[in-house]
Amino acid sequence: MSDQSKVFIFGEVLFDCFPTGEQVLGGAPFNVAWHLQALGAQPQFISRVGDDELGKIILNAMNKWGMNTSKIQVDPMHRTGRVEVKIIKNEPYYNITPDCAYDFIDFDEINNLSAGGILYHGTLGVRHKVSRKAFMQLSQNPDLSIFLDVNLRSPWWQKEEVYYWLENARWVKLNEDELRLLGSTSADIEHEMSKFQSRFHLEQVILTRGEKGAMVCTNEGQIHNVIPEQIEQLVDTVGAGDAFSAIYIKGLISDWSLSKTLYVAQQFAAKVIGLRGAISTDPFFYQDFIDEFI
Repeated sequence: MSDQSKVFIFGEVLFDCFPTGEQVLGGAPFNVAWHLQALGAQPQFISRVGDDELGKIILNAMNKWGMNTSKIQVDPMHRTGRVEVKIIKNEPYYNITPDCAYDFIDFDEINNLSAGGILYHGTLGVRHKVSRKAFMQLSQNPDLSIFLDVNLRSPWWQKEEVYYWLENARWVKLNEDELRLLGSTSADIEHEMSKFQSRFHLEQVILTRGEKGAMVCTNEGQIHNVIPEQIEQLVDTVGAGDAFSAIYIKGLISDWSLSKTLYVAQQFAAKVIGLRGAISTDPFFYQDFIDEFI
């Protein structure tokens, strides 16, 4: 691929609501799109917000950040998404509100995606039959390659449905817990990744492992590994995986080597865990990183 490749991001945008009273813009697809915009990729984000104050805040924030809002639908019936976040032993736990605007993304309101490129989605954004139907119609475009960011949030997923999305993806990113929940049975991570890759005919299986780093299994049977450096500052781990995904997609469209992509993605994830929440509104947060690594 090249830097001219289009990136389409499908799924939820919401507010992560912390016990401190902070309300932070979030949702894995939104976080990925936000980071990619800062990295110069100009993604097109496909989502839906409520016709409410939080929806207006989201659209305003996107406009200020220079993001394309043409594929953000406004729902007069359903409110903008919310998630109650609790931090327990530095790990986030989520209570996700049902029947939010992003559950009702309407295919008929999406302008035709004629260009080829990458179509990113997670599993939460297709939990409801309406958005699920819209994504299934989008994914029929043979010029789009699917990047699936597995994001299992109970009770909003079913194993057989996730298997369907896996079978239609080209690249899949998930963590060790998700690999186990989807059928991993042994402690031999490399063997389990290889088995997973073979079962779903994936070009790459990307496994994030928290403080142990990340691994990739390719369709050529190769395993690539990156070990993180010492973390300078930990605020919370919300959005670390989304940061990793954004850089990984940047690497795909920029034709980086796999080793560079892994290394830079790990570095960016380590930087993001120094934030409260998943994104920064400070351009220098990104520019400093770009100058050093990209």
